[in-house]
Amino acid sequence: MSPLSQAAAAVAERECFAGAPPARLYMKIWTPDAPRGAPILLFHDSLGCTSLWRGFPAALATTAGRQVIGYDRLGFGKSDPRHDVLPVDFVAREGREVAPLVLDAAGAGRFVALGHSVGGGMAAEAGAAAGERCEAVISVSALAFVDERGRAGIRRESAGFRAPGGLRGLTRHHGDKARWVLDAWADTWLSPAFDDYNFDAALAACQCPVLALQGDRDDYGGREHPARIAAHARRGRMAMIADCGHFPHREREWALAASVAAFLAV
Repeated sequence: MSPLSQAAAAVAERECFAGAPPARLYMKIWTPDAPRGAPILLFHDSLGCTSLWRGFPAALATTAGRQVIGYDRLGFGKSDPRHDVLPVDFVAREGREVAPLVLDAAGAGRFVALGHSVGGGMAAEAGAAAGERCEAVISVSALAFVDERGRAGIRRESAGFRAPGGLRGLTRHHGDKARWVLDAWADTWLSPAFDDYNFDAALAACQCPVLALQGDRDDYGGREHPARIAAHARRGRMAMIADCGHFPHREREWALAASVAAFLAV
């Protein structure tokens, strides 16, 4: 085991819940020795949950020296189920209405918002709503708008999940909520009602620095997405992650953690 892996293994982990049934949100908090700075709040992707961040939160806590807070959105992972159709503005609602509840449950004041894929939009919305409470916003593999390349990837992947046995992987993490999770993802992003999706206004409202990261082999979108994110933020930057697809936190775990830590150290 490398020294970094040993340090990550020593990160303290705590599980808890925010809210109450039927809308309890599962949370997990990673705390390094002598944490410094504002904690980092993670927003997972459309099929994700806390467990699917895998080793990244511990790696990030180790590298950045900060507490990391993850949670499962309602309907995902170990949070309570939901049976409704996601509203068109679900990204904005998550960042503006749910994130403060999670932060309060964790006892966090100032924070850093980091989101993967659709979570990148949620991070921006959280940053915009929080004002000076948010120290920085980081998007990873976020689609800044809807285009045919992204939708083609969703059609391809969702077809695989709907094939016989295709839900097994999702079921391991979401239990009997897996079908709802899949439908919520595909039906939302492929709906004409989502054609005009973007989070440009939230980015413009963020008072803090914004970093947009994207893998150079992302099947869902190219550099035009982080470029748009950086361009609409008041203090925006973008960077491409070499030899990486849509899931940098799995494919380039320590490289992503190092990029985030370096950005926050400036």
